[in-house]
Amino acid sequence: MPQSHLQISKASWVVTFSVLIVVGSLAVYYGTPKHRHGGSGDRYIGPGSCAKCHEDQAASWKETRMARSFECLKPGTFAERKKMVGLDPGEDYTHDEFCLHCHTTGYGLVGGFVSIEDTPEMAGVTCEACHGPGGLYATTHLDPRDPTFEGEQRQEHKAHVIYPPKAAVCIRCHNEDSPFIDVDFRFDYEERVKKGTHQHFQLKYGPNGEEPRDGQDS
Repeated sequence: MPQSHLQISKASWVVTFSVLIVVGSLAVYYGTPKHRHGGSGDRYIGPGSCAKCHEDQAASWKETRMARSFECLKPGTFAERKKMVGLDPGEDYTHDEFCLHCHTTGYGLVGGFVSIEDTPEMAGVTCEACHGPGGLYATTHLDPRDPTFEGEQRQEHKAHVIYPPKAAVCIRCHNEDSPFIDVDFRFDYEERVKKGTHQHFQLKYGPNGEEPRDGQDS
């Protein structure tokens, strides 16, 4: 084979190999939960940001099972219940992707849970698990220059938050895919809202942007 052909072949292999390395690196980088984007273009900001304004709700939420839902992934916890459904009580499920989608907030999405080591504040079912990512909502809500700050355009403002949460949000996790739920299980939204969530406190604005009526709360 002529020397020029050998040089071209070597150069082609070098270029091809370099391209494969770059493509592979990008796939790994953007495929990790930390950099994977959700469809809304929004980002998660954590319960601490919500608690700055909603102190009462945050304090009440901390006492709920949702706030502590990550704990059951740790070895040695809920041993009897795990045995009943065939799970190993001694197993550490805190890095199990199948579990993380429902026992953390925003897993695999921008600003959401990455790992208990890197993003401990996103462990458990936090505010944004039910109300949606709060990045866009908080940006307009806390910026006096934004026209929605004083409530003139509440509908546009409310578009950035799920309020009140709908049953469809809950059944993404409260369904038969969970090892703790029977195939005949039927999720009772009204009942779970009464027993499983934080206390509800009156907000300045109602869910449709109007001033709240007596008894209307969050």
